[in-house]
Amino acid sequence: MPKIALVDDDRNILTSVSLTLEAEGYQVATYTDGASGLEGLTTDKPDLAILDIKMPRMDGMELLRRLRQKSDVPVIFLTSKDEEIDELFGLKMGADDFITKPFSQRLLVERVKAILRRAAPRDPSAPAGAAGEPGTGKALIERGSLVMDEERHTCTWKGQRVTLTVTEFLILQALALRPGVVKSRNALMDAAYDDQVYVDDRTIDSHIKRLRKKFKATDDDFEMIETLYGVGYRFKEQ
Repeated sequence: MPKIALVDDDRNILTSVSLTLEAEGYQVATYTDGASGLEGLTTDKPDLAILDIKMPRMDGMELLRRLRQKSDVPVIFLTSKDEEIDELFGLKMGADDFITKPFSQRLLVERVKAILRRAAPRDPSAPAGAAGEPGTGKALIERGSLVMDEERHTCTWKGQRVTLTVTEFLILQALALRPGVVKSRNALMDAAYDDQVYVDDRTIDSHIKRLRKKFKATDDDFEMIETLYGVGYRFKEQ
């Protein structure tokens, strides 16, 4: 039973969303502010966190910033229509998805299911194939200094661990599977998001910027993700 942490200072949202998620079979832990949410997410680690942005004691952005120092748990932000700038910052800090208030409970459930599916480990009984070939069931991708293990959701560069969110991992995986091949933003959206989840170009761009920043923190000379302006992105051939 997946565990979901819900952090929001609106008790009506806490109650209604908890009842909806529990009806879908999820275990839900609720917190009324960012400070208690951070403590709960750190000690009682969930499979996914849903965070409001505007909260007392510690807002959702600060909560995510501190959380990302310790965890790569998938995060969905609840945001108001006038918080576009916050959405951009949230993506750069590693949020996986945004839902604008007011929202339908069904939409939230579908987003939760989509992210948990993406975060789920691969079936170890799947038939094996050549390393890194799409659709073969082989989870390990090796591209020069890059090694990605889909079953363990781990990524290393020159032997150093690079911690990625679910969305970042899927975008990098789509690029690394076919080095030299340009992937449009639409293709990367398809790789990282389910069909029912709409994201725009800036979302992919923000994830790419964060990917580069994480790898450059490990290796300042990292230049493997190339931009082809007006076309998309590609993983450099070695």
